Amino acid sequence: MKKQKTLAKAISFSGVGLHTGDEVTLTLKPAPVNHGIVFHRTDLNISIPAHHALVEPSPLCTTLVSLCGRARVSTVEHLMSALAGCRVDNLVVEINGGEMPIMDGSAAPFVQAIIAAGLIPQAAQRRAYRILRAVHVHDGDKTASLLPSISPDLSITCRIDFNHAAIGAQTFTLASLDDFGDLIARARTFGFEKDIATLRKMGLAKGGSLDNAIVFGDTRVLNPEGMRYENECVRHKVLDAVGDLYLAGLPLVGDFYGYCSGHFLNYRLLTELFATPDAYEEILCGADELTMDMARETGDLHPLWA
Repeated sequence: MKKQKTLAKAISFSGVGLHTGDEVTLTLKPAPVNHGIVFHRTDLNISIPAHHALVEPSPLCTTLVSLCGRARVSTVEHLMSALAGCRVDNLVVEINGGEMPIMDGSAAPFVQAIIAAGLIPQAAQRRAYRILRAVHVHDGDKTASLLPSISPDLSITCRIDFNHAAIGAQTFTLASLDDFGDLIARARTFGFEKDIATLRKMGLAKGGSLDNAIVFGDTRVLNPEGMRYENECVRHKVLDAVGDLYLAGLPLVGDFYGYCSGHFLNYRLLTELFATPDAYEEILCGADELTMDMARETGDLHPLWA
């Protein structure tokens, strides 16, 4: 049986928000079993569970909004991706502003700090949602899908196709979250020099720089250090998808396929999944079918899905 996990000790970060440019401080604190991931705006004293039902749709980042509507936390996807990749189940995420610090544009700073702090197993079994049948959403030619898998983990395949000499068409598959730290965590967010002025007029990308994003000129990468991976852009799309899908509330077991998908389509995919009750079931991670039957009989599964 796989146990739920939380941090062994609290860890803190500070930095600027990618879009707001505001300085923020972030502290990750251990939480008890079955708590889940919960963001807490310390400046407003309002908590926001990390759940797809509280997502405010946006094409450029993933934003959570409190039930009362008075608090938001945006650009949560990189931290959520790190938590999924490190298999953190229960956590309080304290933040004193409305946007997560972008750090270096990847999930690596979060992953490194989580590993350094350590994780502790807790006295409850880890749960997940297993995909039972295919669910698809699309927006024009952009698509996102979840399909059943024979693997006991989540795999992510993304394909992108940009009309840019330094990007073009790229495909990457993360076969297991066990490989997240080695293959995905360091992939940075990216954008285009030609779009910066427009974004800033819209009040976005105020905190963006060559220190926290890959920026493409007309034909080449503008960052002096170049790319961390030849296909860093599609790897970052995988990173984003891992984080967005962790807003299911529990880990997913299945295969994700995205073609030119982004935050909005990933949100729509989770909405479609949970609107289709026979497309998923709750399971105990690492459990065989006999154990699952016993769990259903004893009520050890969440009552909504038992």
